[in-house]
Amino acid sequence: MSKENEKIQQEADTVLVGNYSRNPVALVKGEGCRLWDADGREYLDFLAGIAVCALGHCHPAVTQAICRQAGELVHVSNLFYTGPQKELAELLVANTFADRVFFANSGAEANEAAIKLARIASGPGRYEVISLQGSFHGRTLATVAATGQTKFHQGFEPMPDGFSHAPFGNLVALDNMITDSTCAILCEPIQGESGVRPLAQEYLQGIKKLCDKHDLLLIFDEVQTGVGRTGTFFAYEQLGVTPDIMTVAKGLGNGLPIGAMLTTKELAAALVPGTHASTFGGNPVATAAAVATLKVMLADGFLAGVRERGQYFSEQLQALVPRYPHLLSGVRGVGMIWGLVLTEAGAARGAELVKKMLDRGYLINFAGNVALRFVPPLIVTTAEIDRLVAALAEVLALD
Repeated sequence: MSKENEKIQQEADTVLVGNYSRNPVALVKGEGCRLWDADGREYLDFLAGIAVCALGHCHPAVTQAICRQAGELVHVSNLFYTGPQKELAELLVANTFADRVFFANSGAEANEAAIKLARIASGPGRYEVISLQGSFHGRTLATVAATGQTKFHQGFEPMPDGFSHAPFGNLVALDNMITDSTCAILCEPIQGESGVRPLAQEYLQGIKKLCDKHDLLLIFDEVQTGVGRTGTFFAYEQLGVTPDIMTVAKGLGNGLPIGAMLTTKELAAALVPGTHASTFGGNPVATAAAVATLKVMLADGFLAGVRERGQYFSEQLQALVPRYPHLLSGVRGVGMIWGLVLTEAGAARGAELVKKMLDRGYLINFAGNVALRFVPPLIVTTAEIDRLVAALAEVLALD
């Protein structure tokens, strides 16, 4: 660990809560898919702030929008209207199923809003939300309760009432869990935190049929899969299933904190003044950044390029599997969210593999204790993909 990185780490550890397992690197500059640390070392970023920096670091159009808006108006609260918030909502409505948008500051807050909307719109006595085992929906108490991984519950019990978790992939079990108190089913089209685990189209269509059968609301958590990550603007577009409520965050502001809940005008009518709010939600600077992000992303050819390069990435990762069968068992994902699934022996070395890649100047992570996860900026090039795969092959060959 070099001197400036070490100095920043040591000083930070004296003032920050120790709830993160941080790498011993202080990042100070970014451009495109590259990052630099405090000692000037360059890294190739295949993590993108965990699927956040969709257009890469310091994209010129986003940076210009942030600087321009910061010089005009930073904050006024939602007691007033602002132009950037209106423009962003218009873009989201024009390019999704939704008629109405609520803005928050994060994915967890967007999911909180979705849960509250589902409850209030469903009426008295209907409050239970069923999500799936292996899911991840946030770190607030309600979204932790909705998360289908008990490791996130530990130490915070008792969990809020009204949440249960259906076995993954089992429609019969899900149907049997539905009661008169159930108001919604909440799921991610791809479970990112449990190792990039896609929900099959037939499975999601089956969930939708259960919602129709029992008069339930379907909530899609597209916090990680939305905003171009899967090669379409939102993942639901590829699945033949349209949700009643959808949440988004991560890539929306290309690094600025922003989340959104999207829904129909009929459901949105349940949230009258006083029922829900966010002081900073839809902040002018964050929404200006998001408007700039979406204008780049929705331009002709952008998403087609993501799909094309994503397919190339998939093929390069798949080619590694037969070369290292003792460590790798398969590849799963779509667009620019990929998991290189590890064998039991490989999973035991997962964290070590991530560290070895960091030592070589590549940022990836280990998700769900089962897969190496790759969520690079959507602008990543085939040459950069080749560099990553070559370095990964070198690391795997050492084990």
